[in-house]
Amino acid sequence: MRVNVYGSELSAAVAAAALSSVGHQVVWCPHPDFPWHSLESAEWLIREPGLKEQIDTGCRSGLLTIAETPAHGEVDIHWLALAPDQRDAAEAYVADVPAAQSTPLVVINNSTFPVGHTERFEALLGHAGQVAVALPDMLEEGRAWETFTRPSRWLLGSEDTQATHQVRELLRAFNRRQDVFQLMPRRAAELTKLAIIGMLATRISYMNELAGLADSLDVDVEHVRLGMGADSRIGFEYLYPGCGFGGPSFSRDLMRLADVQHASGRESLLLEHVLDINEQKKETLFRKFWNHFHGQLFERRVAIWGAAFKPGTTRIDQAPVLTLLDALLAQGVNVNVHDPEALPALRALYGDHPRVTFCDDDFYAACDGADALMLVTEWKCYWNPNWRQLSERMATPLILDGRNIFDPDYVAARGLIYRGIGRRADPTGA
Repeated sequence: MRVNVYGSELSAAVAAAALSSVGHQVVWCPHPDFPWHSLESAEWLIREPGLKEQIDTGCRSGLLTIAETPAHGEVDIHWLALAPDQRDAAEAYVADVPAAQSTPLVVINNSTFPVGHTERFEALLGHAGQVAVALPDMLEEGRAWETFTRPSRWLLGSEDTQATHQVRELLRAFNRRQDVFQLMPRRAAELTKLAIIGMLATRISYMNELAGLADSLDVDVEHVRLGMGADSRIGFEYLYPGCGFGGPSFSRDLMRLADVQHASGRESLLLEHVLDINEQKKETLFRKFWNHFHGQLFERRVAIWGAAFKPGTTRIDQAPVLTLLDALLAQGVNVNVHDPEALPALRALYGDHPRVTFCDDDFYAACDGADALMLVTEWKCYWNPNWRQLSERMATPLILDGRNIFDPDYVAARGLIYRGIGRRADPTGA
């Protein structure tokens, strides 16, 4: 098929590369705010496993062309993958389609716009056989290529039989193991995407609330988590307490759901509480640090392991580390930060701050003279540290585990003080 992809989101880059890799003739036009000469050097694109190589392969094959301006003409599919604040650009793009083509086509709305916006796109087309469908972005950053080419599901919002067949054919190469399409009306697909994000955020925030309660009752929240997860009605997914969630898509989509609730006149006290809990949890490691030293923090030193909003990405959008850093720096704390991938993004924000030191290579060096080690992002390289080396390097052997990846008793048995999210242990005899 002849496919035009429009947008500079991760979903646009993956769609352009993946569709061209299976034989479709693809023209990809990034949004003018983020043209290709900017995108090709973007850390998030370079670090996304396999993506840049797939884009280069598509360009060499001639099946993928990257254009500076929208290439309207006779095509079969227009794939829109834009940011929520680029809705006007999406509408302008679709409005130009009828003048360039009168034959049947399908506009795929892969963006997170207000519920009902796919219908708005179809109204802008104006020719019989030109249909808009909703196909919400379900990619997982850090494994985007895998989630597109080996999907567990597609939410397809379509009320047109021919358009449904067209989309199925477009993605047939990625749908051979089983039928992963969930077909529903367009508005239902748009709302379902937001509802999924809301449910996941609610589970995380609920576990974080329980972790706080467990702390106050001297209960290890891990016992509670295991007991809850063993109930088949609940399960273990997204049932891990932590120091808050972030990310460009997750946080943005959650806010979009809040906007939908507000626009409908049905305010959601639950969703507001979920958002509040998450913002509070981003400060939880700071509060534990404050309590341990009774508020005497000026000129102390902290080591932070992990800055990205999750492992496998370079991004720090709405990441807990930002709230944590601001709180520490406001108290005159010196901070050493290590992250395997996200330090360039963090340098862009804090590179000139005299109290922030970036440790590029050795994450143990970040702990030299530290009064506490704060684990913020659970990169695999942090899971099994040399505890003896940490104890020797640190001024105070205080481990603040924001992701509960360490075993409290094991850490304490090696002479360190452990404080997690709803978990704690002190050295024997302490």
